[in-house]
Amino acid sequence: MTVLHTAQTRPTALLICALGGEGGGVLTEWLVDVARHAGYAAQSTSIPGVAQRTGATTYYLEVFPIPLAELAGKRPVFSLNPVPGALDGLVSSELLETARQGALGLPSPERTLVITSCARTLTTQERMELGDGRADTEGLLAVVRAISREHHVIDMAELAQRTGTLVSAVMLGTVAASGLLPFPRAAYEAVIGNGRGSAAASLRGFASGWDAVDAPKHTLQKQADLVTNLLFNKEQEVDIKQKEKADFLHNFPAQAHTLLTLGHARMVEYQDNAYAALYLTRLQRVLKAEAAADPSSENGFSTTLEMARWLALWMAFDDIVRVADLKSSARRWQRVKAEVKAGYGDLLKVYDHFKPGAAEFAALLPPMLARPVLAWDRRRQAKGKTPWALPLKIGTHSVGGMLALRVLASLKALRPASSRYAQEQALIETWLTRVVTATSAHWQLGHEVAQCGRLIKGYGSTNERGKENLLHIIHHLAGGSSPAADRAAAVAAARHAALNDEAGSALDRTLVQHGAPARPVKEQPLRFVRKPKII
Repeated sequence: MTVLHTAQTRPTALLICALGGEGGGVLTEWLVDVARHAGYAAQSTSIPGVAQRTGATTYYLEVFPIPLAELAGKRPVFSLNPVPGALDGLVSSELLETARQGALGLPSPERTLVITSCARTLTTQERMELGDGRADTEGLLAVVRAISREHHVIDMAELAQRTGTLVSAVMLGTVAASGLLPFPRAAYEAVIGNGRGSAAASLRGFASGWDAVDAPKHTLQKQADLVTNLLFNKEQEVDIKQKEKADFLHNFPAQAHTLLTLGHARMVEYQDNAYAALYLTRLQRVLKAEAAADPSSENGFSTTLEMARWLALWMAFDDIVRVADLKSSARRWQRVKAEVKAGYGDLLKVYDHFKPGAAEFAALLPPMLARPVLAWDRRRQAKGKTPWALPLKIGTHSVGGMLALRVLASLKALRPASSRYAQEQALIETWLTRVVTATSAHWQLGHEVAQCGRLIKGYGSTNERGKENLLHIIHHLAGGSSPAADRAAAVAAARHAALNDEAGSALDRTLVQHGAPARPVKEQPLRFVRKPKII
C-alpha cells in the first residue's frame, strides 16, 4: 500500500471534543458518511473518558482531501490518534475542554482552525467552591486565541436549545461552514436527512451552526461579546420593547433594568405578582439609601445591583413546593429526553428519589404547628437517634407520580402561611435593614454588607450555615463605633474567608482578628454504633 503523505496531499485532521450525551459519536458518523458518500477516504477513532465532569470524549477524524477516483487505485494511510501540533481543525462543545486540548499541545497557532462553544458546564471542582469557583472566562478565551490560526466562538448550547436539537447538529453546521472539509452544504444536509431520529430538528441545528460561522465578522464579534458577558454571570439582555412595557423600571436607573427584569420575572414565577412587588419595594429602599450616600452616582448604583441579584436568589428559596415544581416541569422532562436520546416510540421511565425530613415537613406548616414537630425531632436526636426522614421513590413518568408532584407544587398559594416562609422573610428583612443602615452611613460599608448575600447558597445544612455566617458577620462587624471604612474592610475579609473555607476555621480567625467573637460551637450528639460480629 502506497502512503500518500506529501505536503500537498496529507489528510485533513479534525479533533472533536464533546461531553457525555451531546452526540459526539453521531457527529463523527455524520462526517464519515459525508466523506464516503462524496467519494473521499476517511477514518475516525474515539477515546472515551471521564474527565472533569460526568464524561468527556474526543473523536479524531482524518479525511483525505483528494477523491478516491483521482488516486488511481492508491489508498491513503491514516493515523489512529491526533499528533500534537498537527491538527487542522478543533471543534469543541465546551470552552474549558477547548482550553484543555490546548494545554495538551494538540492544536497549533500556525495551522489549527478552532471552533468552540463558549457555553460552560462547570467541573466538579468548580461546583465545590463556596465562592465563585468558575475558571476565568477571559483566560480561557485567551488560550483559544493563542492556540489557533483562526477561531470562532459561538454559544452552541443556546443554538441547540433554540432549535430543539442536540449540540452535535450545531457542531456539524459550524464544521461545514468553516470550509475545512471539501464538501458542499447539500452533502451534509443529505446525510442528516437520511439519518434516524428527528431529522428536521437536526437540520435546524445544522443551519444555525452554519449561519453562526458564515455570518459577517461584525455579527460574530457582537455575538461573542454577548456570550462572554453571559459567562461572567451578567444576565441576558432582554428585549427592549419588553423593558419599555415594564412600568416598574422607570423608578430605577438604567444600569439595573436587566437584573430587575429578570428578578421580577423570577418572583412572579416563584410565587405571584404581589411577591414581585415586595421584591421591588425592598430594592427601592436600597436605592433611596444609595442615592443619598452617592448623589453623583460615581459608583454606578453598584449596591442596588448587588441587592437585585442576591435578593432575588434568596427570596426564591428552595422548599418542597419549589422542588416539586421543578421536578415536574415540562422543560425538565424535555431535557431528560434529550440527555438519554429518547426517540419517538421509546419507553422512558424516570424515578425521582426524595428523603424529606422533619424540617422539610415542618417548613410547610404554620409556625404554631411546626414548632412541636421540630421539637420532637430534636428530642430524637438528643437520644442519639438519626434525624427522622421519609425515603420516597416517585415515578415521574407515571400519571400518579406526576400528579403527586403537581399537587405538591400547587401548594405555593399556601407558602406565605408556612413557617419556612416566615423564617426566611425575617432573615431577609434583617439583612436588608442592615444594608440600608450601613449604606446611609458609608457607601462602601453598605456595598460590602450587600455582597454578603452571596453567602446564601445551596440547600440543607449548606444553606443554614450560610445564613448563620451572614448574620454573625453583619451583627458583629457591620455595626459598632469603629470607623466605617474599617468595618467595611472587616466585613469584606470575613466574607472572603467564609467563601474560601467550608469548615469555617478561616472565618473564625478573621472574626477574632477584627475584634468579633468566633461563631458559637454547636452541640453535636454522640452516636454509638454496635460493632458488627465477624462471621
